[in-house]
Amino acid sequence: MTAMTVTTTSSVSLLSTPLDLDAAAGSRQQQLLARFKRAILDGQLPPGSRLPATRSLCTELQVARNTVLAVYEQLVAEGYARADRQGTRVAALAGAATRFVQPSRPDSTRQSRRVSTMTPTRDAGDRTLPLTPGMPALNRFPLNAWLRAQERALKRAGPMALAYGDPLGEPALREAIAQYLRVARGVRCEAAQVVLTEGAQGALSLCVRLFANPGERAWLEDPGYGGVRAAFHAGDLKIRSMPVDGEGIVIPARAWRSPPRLVHVTPSHQYPTGAVLSLPRRLELIARARECGAWIIEDDYDSEFRHRGHPVPAMQGLVPDAPVLYVGTFSKTLFPGLRIGFLVLPQSAGAGAWPALAELLRGGHRLEQLALAEFMAGGQFARHLGRMRRLYRERQQALREALQAHLPGYEVWGGDSGLHLTVRLPLDWPDTAVSTAARAAGMNVGALSSFSALPRQAASNGLVIGYGNTSSEQFAPLIRRLAQVLRRAGKG
Repeated sequence: MTAMTVTTTSSVSLLSTPLDLDAAAGSRQQQLLARFKRAILDGQLPPGSRLPATRSLCTELQVARNTVLAVYEQLVAEGYARADRQGTRVAALAGAATRFVQPSRPDSTRQSRRVSTMTPTRDAGDRTLPLTPGMPALNRFPLNAWLRAQERALKRAGPMALAYGDPLGEPALREAIAQYLRVARGVRCEAAQVVLTEGAQGALSLCVRLFANPGERAWLEDPGYGGVRAAFHAGDLKIRSMPVDGEGIVIPARAWRSPPRLVHVTPSHQYPTGAVLSLPRRLELIARARECGAWIIEDDYDSEFRHRGHPVPAMQGLVPDAPVLYVGTFSKTLFPGLRIGFLVLPQSAGAGAWPALAELLRGGHRLEQLALAEFMAGGQFARHLGRMRRLYRERQQALREALQAHLPGYEVWGGDSGLHLTVRLPLDWPDTAVSTAARAAGMNVGALSSFSALPRQAASNGLVIGYGNTSSEQFAPLIRRLAQVLRRAGKG
């Protein structure tokens, strides 16, 4: 017989090795099937070779003949082998003689060009560590009230809560969000204008798909939220970074000669500097966008947690039917794992967008959406926000006192809203190195420069220090430890 009609010595040895009797290794049938597949794909059993006789294999492996027969049948069913009158032989598979080895280098040519344009933003690190920016006080979330809201939602909806829902989101939740935004944020909207998304990131991606074409221009704040840069890159947009000062985004007049299609801003609480976009700049941005047919994406980040003065109303409600796509999320007000965000479309944009939305979205997370509608309608959401505002105000004050005691003389940005403060560092102390050292010391502070696409400079060199997930009594020892990290960085 030729080598193509009999099993090789090495393959016989492989298949005759005793099977593992440990239950964790799987059943004997599973183990034997896996061995055959591996031997065929690795080329140890070449195409056309005959598999061992079932009776002899049963004797060698001490397994029932039905086990071997079942394995052979499965190999034939999956296309690894073919059966004929002469027995069961290995099928001819494309590439079967090539071992499946992990390549030494990733093949970047097989990725889309847009992937190569995406650069990593801040490494989130261990979000359970104290001083993590943007992480709310999860241990203060009213879990029992949330569970009761879920139970009520499930009882009302029954099994239909498990089905597909409205592509735009559950009507009850859209109505609750619209009501909240009108009262609390001054947004001009009805429930029909609200679209539920997979967090704020889903809303940003939806804005790009609905309102921009590949190759069109998009502007964003720098430093700013890395997620919007990723969404713009994914849409193949030409991105331009605009600097930020104490009054928010700075757009040179000459920039409007080549107007954008999209402009992303965080006007109520610029992330991560904490600046508030001034009223003159808001009105000018709206007027300019209207003139050139651009859309403003208003990301109302952290607007709910205003700690000084009265809440700053949303830019969307300043003028009727402003060219503003309003984006929000419940990641900070409730918990990040909820993954419910929303997009408020202007009435002028709605008519053309609805058919596309019905095709792009499928509806889902019905139980979570219905539970959130119950949570808001029952007053639990408003009560939770009130408790969290007081808590975060206290924690920010404790952080400020610790900074004053252990890091005096450092300029602190932000604080009017949100869950973090930003501390500027001298340019000769690279914030990325300080952030890495701080993380090794058990503090997950962020490097300000990691939020910027521009070269590191004095305006973007600092630390972003979160206080949402850190209790007040922890700040003094933590900032004392951070001061030690900074002293070591200064000596280096």
